[in-house]
Amino acid sequence: MNQAEKEAYLREYSILKNQGKPFFPYIVAKDAVMAVVVMAVIIFLSLYLGAELGPKADPTTTTYVPRPEWYFFFLFEVLRVVKPPAFTPFATIGVPTICMILLFLLPFYDRSPERRIERRPVALVSGIAVILAIAYLTYEGAAAGSPNQVDMKAPSTLTAAQVKTFDAGKLVVGQSGCLACHKLGENGNDGPGPQLTHIGSKLRPAAIAQTLYNPTAPMPSFKGLAQQYPQKFNDLVGFLSELQ
Repeated sequence: MNQAEKEAYLREYSILKNQGKPFFPYIVAKDAVMAVVVMAVIIFLSLYLGAELGPKADPTTTTYVPRPEWYFFFLFEVLRVVKPPAFTPFATIGVPTICMILLFLLPFYDRSPERRIERRPVALVSGIAVILAIAYLTYEGAAAGSPNQVDMKAPSTLTAAQVKTFDAGKLVVGQSGCLACHKLGENGNDGPGPQLTHIGSKLRPAAIAQTLYNPTAPMPSFKGLAQQYPQKFNDLVGFLSELQ
């Protein structure tokens, strides 16, 4: 901004300032009214909708599905997309930090003296891009399925009945907490149990069933599942057997 532009700006600002109203009490009154409206809406929603109370906490469960608050859904989605454990610190710390730094530096690489947003394309595009990105990630994070599920498709060589068993077995794996100790494809934890991505090529169905029935500690036994829900146990064995 050169000296002539600066003087023109100061003259225009002085005229607008003289035509305006003082901050107190006009602006203070408007802010106070808006604050009362916001508080009234919050109180109404609290009384009308109430607080969401889930089941009593069970520290022994292996199928608990952690979910963040809605304002962290965008970061939750970033973590869900970035699956390799080695990149977790970058997803949790690096990505938000880089985005915040870029926003903080916006006034330095957009030096336009214009105050109207439509005349500042860099600031306008940056703001819209950030809003759209966070909105999209928030929606995807809110609509994301349970992390206790296996994202593996049935092999194309399976029959319709085998595909049904395969999908039912995937559901049993998610419900049983297997992903807490085992890794299947891109899902689960790499330990302390062995990877199961190709377990079907290493063990026959009978050996898989025997391992589930009488496992090595600390793996829990599926004997109870086999006795109470034999179909689920067979689906689990069938699913693991097809992991070639």
